[in-house]
Amino acid sequence: MSAARPDGPADLVLIDGDVLTVDAAHSSAQAVALRDGLVLAVGSTAEVLAHAGPGTRTVDLRGRTVLPGINDSHLHGHAWGLNRPPLALDLNYPSVTSISDVVAVVAAAARAAAPGEWITGRGWDVGYLAECRDGSRELPDRADLDAAAPDNPVCLTDFSDHMAWVNTAALRAAGIDRETIAPPGGTIDTDLVGQPTGILREAAQRAVHAHIPRPDPARRRAAVTGAIRALHALGTTSYTEPGLGPGGEGIMSGALGSATLDTYLELARAGELDARVSVLLLPAPMGGGVADLRAGLASLAGTDLEGLDPRRLAVLGVKLFADGVPPNRTAWMHQPYPGGGHGALCVHGAAPALQAAELTAMIAAAHAAGHQIGVHVTGDRAIDTVVDALDAAQREQPRADARHYLIHGDFATERSLALLARHDYGVNMNPAIKWTISDLMDEVVGAERSARMWPVRSALTAGVRVRASSDAPITEPDWRQGVASMLLRESKATGRPSGPEQRIGLREALRAYTVEPAHQDFAEGWKGSIEPGKAADLCVLGGRIGEVSPHELPGLPVDLTYFDGRLVHGEE
Repeated sequence: MSAARPDGPADLVLIDGDVLTVDAAHSSAQAVALRDGLVLAVGSTAEVLAHAGPGTRTVDLRGRTVLPGINDSHLHGHAWGLNRPPLALDLNYPSVTSISDVVAVVAAAARAAAPGEWITGRGWDVGYLAECRDGSRELPDRADLDAAAPDNPVCLTDFSDHMAWVNTAALRAAGIDRETIAPPGGTIDTDLVGQPTGILREAAQRAVHAHIPRPDPARRRAAVTGAIRALHALGTTSYTEPGLGPGGEGIMSGALGSATLDTYLELARAGELDARVSVLLLPAPMGGGVADLRAGLASLAGTDLEGLDPRRLAVLGVKLFADGVPPNRTAWMHQPYPGGGHGALCVHGAAPALQAAELTAMIAAAHAAGHQIGVHVTGDRAIDTVVDALDAAQREQPRADARHYLIHGDFATERSLALLARHDYGVNMNPAIKWTISDLMDEVVGAERSARMWPVRSALTAGVRVRASSDAPITEPDWRQGVASMLLRESKATGRPSGPEQRIGLREALRAYTVEPAHQDFAEGWKGSIEPGKAADLCVLGGRIGEVSPHELPGLPVDLTYFDGRLVHGEE
């Protein structure tokens, strides 16, 4: 491999390693040189050492693998930072394994809280709560939390962030009672006598989230910078913040609101944003329509990006919500769920046909305005509706390089995959979620449909650009687990295979976390692979990735992370 000769020596050379460039040929090398925040040369150790000078630092890789900096292409960085201890209760499995565990955690928090102070947490999953698994309970309810925290409003968001479990005090604060009508795109679960159970789905969460105190600017900055430090420890140097704006004020307790965009702008202007962050704007809420989209875009039109380095912070497009999520049976499906119902679109409209027309109009408006569009969509019927709308928008107003994509795309049909490929549109999938909920989904949609959930192999075969992401805080942003999940297609709980025909290889999986997200970011010319002239963002592992089994991969350490040529994690 040739190495370009610059004016002056390299700042750093990494030699005698396993450098996986993830370039178009997926070539490998022994060494890489960095200078002024860019990759200077890639090649053999001898070729790269030719670029060393008296002041050049040298790192002996001792055979370890070097990858491009990881790009988590759908990660709610601010929300993940806010929802980690000590800022929120950790209710993820295996921290809690039962409703009684959650009650104990909330009771302890209530003892430390002042009367009336909100208690928040996230991560609980009915698929991992013992009482729900053994059939003694279908869901938790407000009475569980009333006993634990009678004097404090409590809001516990599930792992998907599409369902909240709240107590009576929280319902009272939000004005929710047996007379309350759920908002468009939302559901308020009720008992046999019509009283709210404390389970709020999709847009119904907004009424409670609106009353949870918002973090102040210092706490928002700490959440983002803390998240970025944690990402560096995982080798991640880029991510997409998928949805910030007025439509996010009622989601994740306001963590996706316009103030979060302001926080990113402040950090970028101060030179304190040590990651490459791409932003999708969120102009319309769940349950909103084209009028909300236009109003939200108008309110965001004054966002001042002048003077910002687009390689640090870029606003690329808009996010829209189409439907809910399969575990909550709110994904819009062609065939009914085993217990009945098809799910629904979470868009303004009094009937499915009206909602579909409204969603189509929203997509057409965003496309005509010149935005890249990322659509949260999970059910097969919703996916077909969205892809048809994207196709219609492109035919009505052709654009050369729109790069629209599906967010999640859980049950993408062969028909929709073919149409996406025709336009070079993509799909952003979440392999660690698949790993986490495989067994639960067998119950929710049946084993046959569950096995095909996130059809990665089918998408690649169809020619669709596939990106992989964590959707943190839904799952932890550990790309190693995501890669292992794509290689194995196994259940976290039981190790049982789930759709093994959708497995892909290591090369394809690594592309989904590097060069393909760079294409999503319109940035494939300057990041996503280790090539001369590209960003000096590197992830150095604690061994050779090709010599560990997929089951061992999540335990392979990240020894060093370089961002913009600077060491931001580990010791050389």
